[in-house]
Amino acid sequence: MSYVRTGAERLAADPSLAGGERLGLITNPTGVLPDLTPTADALLASGVPLTALFGPEHGVRGTAQAGFGETDAVDARTGLPVHDTHQIDGEALDALLDRSGVDTLVFDIADVGARFYTYVWTMYDLLASASRLGLRFVVLDRPNPLGGTVTEGPPLDPAHASFVGRFPLPLRHGRTVGELATLFGFDADLRVVTMEGWRRDMAFAATGLPWVMPSVNMPTPDTALVYPGTGLFEGTNFSEGRGTTRPFELVGAPYVDERFAPALAALGLPGVRFRETWFTPTFHKHAGVPVRGVQLHVHDPVAFRPVLTGVSMLHVARALYPGHLRWDEHDLFLNRLWGSDSLARCLDAGEDPRRLCADPAPPDGPLLYG
Repeated sequence: MSYVRTGAERLAADPSLAGGERLGLITNPTGVLPDLTPTADALLASGVPLTALFGPEHGVRGTAQAGFGETDAVDARTGLPVHDTHQIDGEALDALLDRSGVDTLVFDIADVGARFYTYVWTMYDLLASASRLGLRFVVLDRPNPLGGTVTEGPPLDPAHASFVGRFPLPLRHGRTVGELATLFGFDADLRVVTMEGWRRDMAFAATGLPWVMPSVNMPTPDTALVYPGTGLFEGTNFSEGRGTTRPFELVGAPYVDERFAPALAALGLPGVRFRETWFTPTFHKHAGVPVRGVQLHVHDPVAFRPVLTGVSMLHVARALYPGHLRWDEHDLFLNRLWGSDSLARCLDAGEDPRRLCADPAPPDGPLLYG
């Protein structure tokens, strides 16, 4: 058994932790036990009355790229109907749940600790529906791979709420999905099947759990570590490394020159070094075009601050390439990712955006782990 015992493992051992007679499992490839048995299989084998599966962005099987779900189908392994929930909310989501016939929703998806990663907002929308429909909601808790001792970035401005942020969390929120579910405050029959053995200062490697890609562009824990910062480049015409084997660790653009890497190194940012490199994305921005940029090498994960790093990189790129770096056609997305327009305004004014990165107070709400 792994050092950390997940909520899924606990429920598979004790089906009474969920309750309900017709359960729907919200899951994706991260929904596995430590031996890599899919949670759905393990729950069915233990007698949990699963009657449906629900998929988030990328789908139950994880085959879809960013911004897409999988079409509704029947799961070949379990024979259960699969319902796509991606970008469905409000009355449409209520109707989908009503048609499914479930009386209890069970959430088992690994998060990566960044506000603009969409799985927690799938949970948020489904919690809202569960509250309206009177359904029980059960969260099978899993580790936050960034730990739970540091928060970074300003809270979301509600004026910029979207599917990459619906609640005023810091960009690096420092909470598990179970803690977020309690924080959201819905009037629902909410139960969290907590982990055993997880500590807030625990690196993912120390959990003893296998890393399963949460999405197609999140291949390793190293990706998750840099993502809250370099993910901001998604709102610009820089490549954030999609279409390479190191997304979010590789960042660059065709117009970058030899000044970029030394300028970043000169900042002396904590816990990270920058190596000049070239890469050619196979898809997404600048597909098939050689791109010059940097690879982030995190040598001290405890000291490293991904949000500070990301905004510092944007500041350097803006200073070096003012006629090339753009977010004019993407600025609404940059604002949604950041959670307000303060970053774009700061960069446009030529001001140092690092002043925006003072560590915020942790969000109010109960902590389930010490």
